[in-house]
Amino acid sequence: QVQLVESGGGLVQPGGSLRLSCAASGSISRIYAMGWYRQAPEKQRELVATITSDGSTNYADSVKGRFTISRDNAKNTVYLQMNSLKPEDTAVYYCNADILLRVLSRRRDYWGQGTQVTVSS
Repeated sequence: QVQLVESGGGLVQPGGSLRLSCAASGSISRIYAMGWYRQAPEKQRELVATITSDGSTNYADSVKGRFTISRDNAKNTVYLQMNSLKPEDTAVYYCNADILLRVLSRRRDYWGQGTQVTVSS
């Protein structure tokens, strides 16, 4: 019923930038908070940044000052601008959204399929 499709990952050198996008589609009545999480090899998935429907943001300490989360509510899309990338930012990045469905007014979390970000020289 709902899909989250991420794009924008890739290989970048240390100090470089990438912009991730995640578009939600389907039988959506409303999207509450959206966010980005990441999982590095042999590590647990961790929060990167979240943004509420009114634009309030929250960041992991490790990315503050380097990453910026934003959203376009008209397009049901969330973005993550990543600057000054470091090798330790290498991970699979997942989009998350708290969505109220049109059908039966059910509300639940959805996840994207993940996009690989590799920071290496």
